Amino acid sequence: MELHDLWFVLIAVLWTGYFFLEGFDFGIGILTRALARDEKERRVLINTIGPVWDGNEVWLLTAGGATFAAFPEWYATLFSGFYLPLLLILVCLIVRGVAFEYRAKRDGERWKRNWETAIFWTSLLPAFLWGVAFANIVRGVPIDADKEFTGGVLDLLNPYALLGGVVTLTLFTFHGALFAALKTLGDIRERARRAAGVLGLVTAAVAVLFLGWTQVLTGSGTSAVAVAVAVAALLGALAANRAGREGWAFALSGATVAAAVASLFLALFPDVMPSTTDPAWSLTVTNASSSAYTLELMSWVALVFTPLVVGYQAWTYWVFRKRIGTQHIPEPVRH
Repeated sequence: MELHDLWFVLIAVLWTGYFFLEGFDFGIGILTRALARDEKERRVLINTIGPVWDGNEVWLLTAGGATFAAFPEWYATLFSGFYLPLLLILVCLIVRGVAFEYRAKRDGERWKRNWETAIFWTSLLPAFLWGVAFANIVRGVPIDADKEFTGGVLDLLNPYALLGGVVTLTLFTFHGALFAALKTLGDIRERARRAAGVLGLVTAAVAVLFLGWTQVLTGSGTSAVAVAVAVAALLGALAANRAGREGWAFALSGATVAAAVASLFLALFPDVMPSTTDPAWSLTVTNASSSAYTLELMSWVALVFTPLVVGYQAWTYWVFRKRIGTQHIPEPVRH
């Protein structure tokens, strides 16, 4: 395997890890509106991701940094062409982080309600926009002979991309509902399981349509296998949730996310950004990559530091593995 092929695979793994972890993270933020019935239950949901949400975002930084270093032409074309949606995602992630930290700084009901509203919207919008962005990467965008994006924002709002946004939104919310069922106690746990049952069916319907459309557009035999795995894992997650096996249900929903992302990267390869203007102008793993020396140096760095980062994050999840409920939320101190 050539080094540029290896780094394409590694970048796909990084994006898969990000969507697996940040996916349920976004889902919890969205469900603070639909699942929680009062301020204490909203706090329970937020506390399920409180120790890990910022660590989950490290995968995004690593994926972006790896893309910049390994495929600078891809990075330049992607971030210039998708400037507005990616800027909106970045602003949402910044506001979302501030909302998590500032929400508990004051006891006022209006103060908390405003930050909770911010958490909801800054979870929902990125969950939708990431799907739009990746659907456009797979479908292709207008790129000229100089490897520059020649379209506009409206080119990104095509039916296929919008459907991709709906898929990531519903899938992440489903993933979040199963995480909530796994991490909570009492009534909120039961409501999370019921919500996951409904969300899973909706996700299955739109995901089958989107992944089937992807296969027609640019699919391959290997991407078809990944699609089949994604569908099987989603059905398995629904069955496990119905049986009350929250751990298996969450693991299988994570497998659904991983297989769906893998199917997109497999359908994309060897391109990294197809050109709808002229296929000859598409960015590929060959013409968009860095030098062999750069890729070799990056490979040694990744070999040393990746196990350390993954090990530390796994330890964090193990430390904060226990369920929480409203009984663990102290009553506010009245002065």
